[in-house]
Amino acid sequence: MQKFDWGHTKRYNDFPTYFRNLFSERVQKVSVDAGFTCPNRDGTKGRGGCTYCNNKTFKPTYCNLENSVSYQVQQGIRFFEKKYKSMRFLAYFQAYTSTWAPLENLIPLYEEALQHPKIIGLVISTRPDAVDEELLDYLADLSKKVYVMVEFGLESHLDKSLEKMNRGHTFSESVWALEQTAKRKINNCAHLILGLPGENRSDWMEQARVISQLPVNNLKLHQLQIHKGTALEKHFRKNPDDFHLFSAEEYIDLVVDYLELLNPKIIVERFISQAPPEMLIAPKWGLKNFEFVAKVEKRLAERDTWQGRNFNV
Repeated sequence: MQKFDWGHTKRYNDFPTYFRNLFSERVQKVSVDAGFTCPNRDGTKGRGGCTYCNNKTFKPTYCNLENSVSYQVQQGIRFFEKKYKSMRFLAYFQAYTSTWAPLENLIPLYEEALQHPKIIGLVISTRPDAVDEELLDYLADLSKKVYVMVEFGLESHLDKSLEKMNRGHTFSESVWALEQTAKRKINNCAHLILGLPGENRSDWMEQARVISQLPVNNLKLHQLQIHKGTALEKHFRKNPDDFHLFSAEEYIDLVVDYLELLNPKIIVERFISQAPPEMLIAPKWGLKNFEFVAKVEKRLAERDTWQGRNFNV
C-alpha cells in the first residue's frame, strides 16, 4: 500500500495517528472552564460575542464556574478513566477566550491544572487578537517542560466574513498569531468554519491555499451549524435564503476537495463539529464524528486522491 508524506497509508495526515506516535500512551483532553469572557463580549471589541456561538454546545456538565480548575480536571479524568485505565490527559481550556486575562492571572490557572499527576500538558483555546508577546514567551518556556497547544479560532480568511460574524479582528491578526507561535516553536491549531453566509466554493478552495502557506501545525474544520440561542439563529429564521446548509454528501466532497489543496504537513484534527441534538437547529445529519471520518476516507479512496495532491509550494 502507498505510504504518503506523513509516513503511513492513510490518505490524509490524521491527528489520532500523529498523537499515538507523539506519546507512548493514550492521551485525552479534559475540558476546563476557568471563567473567561471574550473581547467581543465584554465591550473591548464589541458586545454579543460571535454570531454563531453558544458555548453550551461543547461544554461538559462538570465545567461549572463554581468548581475550581483542579476539581474540573479531576472530574474529567474520572469520567474517562471509567473507559480506559491507562491514560494521560491534557487540560483543555476551551470555553470562551482562554487567554483573555492579565498574565499574572493566567499563570496560576494553567499551573493549577498541571499540578495533577496525570496532566501532561495544556490545550488553550483563544482568539488571534487575544495573545501578546509576553504571554507567548511564557508559553514557549512552558512548552519546554510539557506539551502546549494554542488553538486559534480564525473562522475565515475573509475580513468581510469576520466582520459579519462580529469577530472583532482581522485575518492579518490571525496571520500574526500563527507566525508568532511558530517562531517560538509552540504548537498551534487553526479552527475554520466552512459554509458561512456570503462565502462560496471558490472562497473555500482559496482558503485551503492561503492556510497552506501559513505556519499551521494542526487544522480543525467545522461545518456551519445553526445553534439555538445565537444571533445566527435569528438571522436564519428571518432570512433562510442567505444560508446554504450542506447535506452530508455535499460536505464530504467539499472536504475532499479542500484536502487535495492542503499542505501535507498540516495535521488534520477534525472535519466536523457535533452539538447536542436539543441545541442544533440545522443541519441535522445524524452522523457521529467517527462515521463522518469513515465516509471521508471512503471518498478519498473512491477518488484515488489524498491530502496535498494538488498542493503547490
